[in-house]
Amino acid sequence: MVIYNPKDWKKLIFAFHKSDTFRMMLPGILGVAAFTGIVAYLENDYFNASFKNTTAIHSLVGFVLSLLLVFRTNTAYDRWWEGRKQWGAMVNNSRNLALKLSVIIKSEEVKKRFRIHLINYVFAIKEHLRAGVIWEEITATESYSHKELKEVIHVPNRIMKAIYGEVQQLIEKKEISHEQMLFINEELRSFTDIVGACERIKKTPIPYSYGLFINKVIFIYVFTMPIGFVREFGYWAMPIVSLIFYVFGSIELIAEEIEDPFGRDANDLPIDTIAQTIKDNLNEIL
Repeated sequence: MVIYNPKDWKKLIFAFHKSDTFRMMLPGILGVAAFTGIVAYLENDYFNASFKNTTAIHSLVGFVLSLLLVFRTNTAYDRWWEGRKQWGAMVNNSRNLALKLSVIIKSEEVKKRFRIHLINYVFAIKEHLRAGVIWEEITATESYSHKELKEVIHVPNRIMKAIYGEVQQLIEKKEISHEQMLFINEELRSFTDIVGACERIKKTPIPYSYGLFINKVIFIYVFTMPIGFVREFGYWAMPIVSLIFYVFGSIELIAEEIEDPFGRDANDLPIDTIAQTIKDNLNEIL
């Protein structure tokens, strides 16, 4: 995720980042400008065509298209913000659980095992949402080895099972009571809920027909615009149509990027940083 100062207008206007939509869309912008120039030459200089009120239709369609793109962007941002809230809950619940365990459990060795399990769990979730696990981030324990984890489909579930196993052993040894188990159960249960919520965001994209429709409308809108605009603006229609294509196309690109907030794109959530924050907290508390 790109960290920036929202009050620094000069930098925001003139900076060009790899995530900037202008750089990503530059080939398309140049192609639209060239296409508009060809239409202007054929329509004005070659065929000498004449139309009246040719921009009225595009004005009406542009209004409808703008509403569709606003809805598209809001929907994508809701998914991005929901993902951020879930990882915020992960930070808070891991802290709460660690604080409770640090008071309830007396053995430093047991605290160490819980600390390793919880850190493994967070880093496993991080990469689970990216369709893979970085094994260098996972510490093997007596409860599971790297070889065993590589054979399971859902690594976070296997690690959480080991955490529940540790709790059960403490109950059997009477090192914690059933009341204390209920005391920490809410945080333990919340982790699986958070994973389920993040999986729901990742595995439920915008409906295919809706995305397909918006892309088609943008394409038709932009590539029919020169037919009417070149009569009124001549070759000045080249930058005008290119600008409109840049605006509409950029909105769609931004929505596509943030609707899956757990990847490694510049505008995705900083879950690597969040996971490291949780690790530092757990190391300090436990």
